[in-house]
Amino acid sequence: MSGLVSQAIYRSSLLLAVVLGLSACSADTGELQAWMDDTRRNTQPVRDVIPAPKSFEPFRYENAGSLEPFAPAKLMVALDRAAQNKAKGGLSPDLNRRREALENFPTDAIRMVGHLASGKQVYALLQVNSLVYQARVGNYVGQNHGKVIRVTEEEIILKELVQDAAGEWTEKDTSLRLQEAKSEKK
Repeated sequence: MSGLVSQAIYRSSLLLAVVLGLSACSADTGELQAWMDDTRRNTQPVRDVIPAPKSFEPFRYENAGSLEPFAPAKLMVALDRAAQNKAKGGLSPDLNRRREALENFPTDAIRMVGHLASGKQVYALLQVNSLVYQARVGNYVGQNHGKVIRVTEEEIILKELVQDAAGEWTEKDTSLRLQEAKSEKK
C-alpha cells in the first residue's frame, strides 16, 4: 500500500510542477504589448514612387546585303587573304610540320632549369611540371609557334609567330631565363 501512496504523491507532485510551469508562461505581457503598439504608431510606411517603365523601341537590322559572320563566303575571303600573304612571302606558321612535345604548353608554364653542351651542340634543359626536356636551336617551344634561335647558359631566345587583330602574323621575341634552384632549409 505504501507503493500506491508514493506513486500517488509522485503523480500529484508532477501535476503540480506542470501547472506551475504553465502558469509562469502566462506572465503579464502588457509591457510587450505597449511597446508593439508604440512602434506601430511611430513607424512611418515607406512610400517610394516607382517610375514608369521606359518605352521600348525595337531595333531594325538593316544590313541584309552584307555577309553573315559565319557564312562560307566570308571564310573563303579570309582564306584568299591568307593565300595572298603567303604568296607575297608574308609570315605564317608551317602547319604541316610535326608538332614537338614542348608546343603543348604555354611559355609561362615552361622553366629553364639548366643547360648542356655536347661538342658544338648546346641544349637547354626546360622543365614543365615535373618533366625535364632538352631543346636546341631549331626546336619549337610554346603554343605560339616559338622557334629556338639561341641557347646560352643563362637564357633561351625564341622567335614566336602571333596573329594580330587583323589576322596578320607577326614575329615576337621571347626569352626564358634560367631559374635558380630553391635551396632547402634544414
